[in-house]
Amino acid sequence: MSEIPPNMSESPQAPADAPDRLVRDGLRCLQLSGAIFLRAHFSAPWAYESPPSEQIVAQLKPGDRRVILFHIFTEGSCRIRVGSSGDVTQIEAGDIAIFPFADQHRVGDPSTDSPVTLAQLMPPPPWNELPVIRFGKGGAPTSMVCGYLYCDDLPFNPVLASLPPVIRVRPAGGPLAEWVDASIKYALRASEARADDDPLMQRLPELLFIECLCEYATRQRQADNGWLAGLADPIVGRALAAVHRHPEQAWTLNDLAKHASTSRSVLDERFRVLLGQAPMSYVSAWRLQLASRKLRTSNATLAEIADAIGYGSEASFSRAFKRHVGVAPSEWRARP
Repeated sequence: MSEIPPNMSESPQAPADAPDRLVRDGLRCLQLSGAIFLRAHFSAPWAYESPPSEQIVAQLKPGDRRVILFHIFTEGSCRIRVGSSGDVTQIEAGDIAIFPFADQHRVGDPSTDSPVTLAQLMPPPPWNELPVIRFGKGGAPTSMVCGYLYCDDLPFNPVLASLPPVIRVRPAGGPLAEWVDASIKYALRASEARADDDPLMQRLPELLFIECLCEYATRQRQADNGWLAGLADPIVGRALAAVHRHPEQAWTLNDLAKHASTSRSVLDERFRVLLGQAPMSYVSAWRLQLASRKLRTSNATLAEIADAIGYGSEASFSRAFKRHVGVAPSEWRARP
């Protein structure tokens, strides 16, 4: 059972659902897509530094989008440092490193302090075939496959906002490791064949991210706060699951507290400690996340979207959306 945060005296039953199911429910607000875009083979000593996140976004997916980077290490080992003073993450073959915010980072072996820029290694776009980098001085080899995902970058995003600058997922054998290995092989073959219209290729980065985030959530059950900590919490997890699965319901604080088998005051307190906001504020923001996706991915009318996410009228939905996002729903839908 999760440890009860300070100043919380009530100890409820554990959540009914496993963390991975709760994560999958929670990811419904994200519209993700991406691609495998690079293979790299290094030999010690070597090190490179990525460009700032703004440059990565401009190169890969310009516009009002967030870019998520991931590196799948198939051979060797190295270290990753995010920013000039960030923590160092040790990477081994089989690891997957995810950069939720595409923060500037340095990757390399510990024997060199002189990284080159990634721009020095990459051929200039457009890339008519999958770029392959080969760099180093002939020592111990390290290889990786790189990809990206992008999603609409909204003012409120509980999933991404709760993640650290770099996530290392280390599949410990079993189905996840086998699936990752098979997916990499498939992606590389399809990329080399330029199968850009392959539906599976278009979804592989999204599926990889979801599976890795589920694995990460399972290992982070004792996190102090954040969205993943909320999912694992015995009280907040129940309330979040209910809201995620039934956003159209006319939720009140009293309804959520009953669903979580607790009092309104305890539910409100735990929400504020773990997620930094009140339960009903989360309900509103969650509904508008779902609405933003429906606006981009469906032809549903504003009235139909309003009804699907629990707003009583198109007018009230439009006012809430503009207040939250900064533009009217029709303007958001029309953006490229």
